[in-house]
Amino acid sequence: MAETGPASSAEIAPLTHRRVLAIALPIVLANATIPLLGLVDTGVVGQMGEAAPIGAVGIGAVILTSIYWVFGFLRMGTSGLVAQSHGAGDTPEVGAHLLRALAIAAAAGLFFILFQLPLFWAAFKLAPTTPEVEGLARDYLAIRIWGAPATIALYAITGWLIAVERTRAVLVLQLLQNGLNVGLDVWFVLGLGLGVPGVAWATLIAEWAGVAFGLWLARDVLRAAIVAAGSAATLFARDKVNRLARVNGDIMIRSVVLQASFTSFMFLAAGYGDVTLAANQVLIQFLSITAFALDGFAFAAESLVGQAVGAHRPGRVRRASVLTSQWGVAGAAVLGLVFLLAGPSIIDLLTTSPEVRAEARIYLPWLVIAPLIGIASWMLDGIFIGATLTREMRIAMLQSVAVYLVALLILPPAFGNHGLWAALMVLNLTRGLTMARRYPRAEAVAA
Repeated sequence: MAETGPASSAEIAPLTHRRVLAIALPIVLANATIPLLGLVDTGVVGQMGEAAPIGAVGIGAVILTSIYWVFGFLRMGTSGLVAQSHGAGDTPEVGAHLLRALAIAAAAGLFFILFQLPLFWAAFKLAPTTPEVEGLARDYLAIRIWGAPATIALYAITGWLIAVERTRAVLVLQLLQNGLNVGLDVWFVLGLGLGVPGVAWATLIAEWAGVAFGLWLARDVLRAAIVAAGSAATLFARDKVNRLARVNGDIMIRSVVLQASFTSFMFLAAGYGDVTLAANQVLIQFLSITAFALDGFAFAAESLVGQAVGAHRPGRVRRASVLTSQWGVAGAAVLGLVFLLAGPSIIDLLTTSPEVRAEARIYLPWLVIAPLIGIASWMLDGIFIGATLTREMRIAMLQSVAVYLVALLILPPAFGNHGLWAALMVLNLTRGLTMARRYPRAEAVAA
């Protein structure tokens, strides 16, 4: 296919396996630091010798993660839009997309700060705890909520860094933020004896330090965007804002529906008893490992496909899709093999209960094949985000969930928990198939 259109500095660089790995591997390493932070938070409060502080930090973190997750679309939406402007060589717009996303983050963070009392009241109504745990959790939340603008802004900054292929900077940012958090955790809790508030202060300081570093990394493009725009009216012109709202709105709907599907899986698993529920919870961690390991290749697709679309190079869209997907499939195959050989050992690390270990081993084969079944959907997510085909993503997700619901009606009643896992595989397989049908659109929008 002939390639036409303007060339940018991003497009001059050849699309090679080395370039894919240069984007993907820092993301994989950065993701590896994320579970460590939760372990340290739990570990330092665990040294207090009481159960309530552990529960308070856990429930507080879950509440905030659930609230902030609503704005997780900023990571993906920013990545696709910025990558296209980067590929087109439009430096002012590369910064302008980030400025608009940061404005959304600031507004959302302010909203959460202003309405924290009703939000936390509703959260504890949905997840009631003992008075002691709730009291400590409220102390934790009252501190952490002041980091809302920073946490949400970091979604946008991360998306921007991925789009412009600065994933080593993502790794440095994660190491800085999480390393500072860990160090302050130990100092505040074990050194100064601040307890649960110490964990909250450590995270709050680390979040704002991460944002400050991220803004410093983007300082040149942000300055260029402000100078080029000249005024807020130009920067937030209706057509720009409408596109931003469309892209992010589609991603948000898609993400909410996907999360609801995984939540329904766990709710239905509860009907098979505590042991099966616990076994499924252990096995779900295998999917988390898969996501952390393969995210880098999907993020590489976002960046490289987005740049190719922005440069109007459909041939490069195809090459970027193929190269990143080859590594994604290879990674999925390796993970499947690891789960096959080391799965029982991983299960034993995650639980000491003999009953749960035995139950999890029964359903482990589903996790062995899960990476290969799901890889198409994960890679196509990255390709479609880069091409900003978010409407197509939303439609494909809704169609896939409809098939998933049918599978839930048929398979679990017939095959029990095996049927439940089969239905989840059907969901991921259908996601891949429905998006694969729409893949030609990714090349068409680049023409």
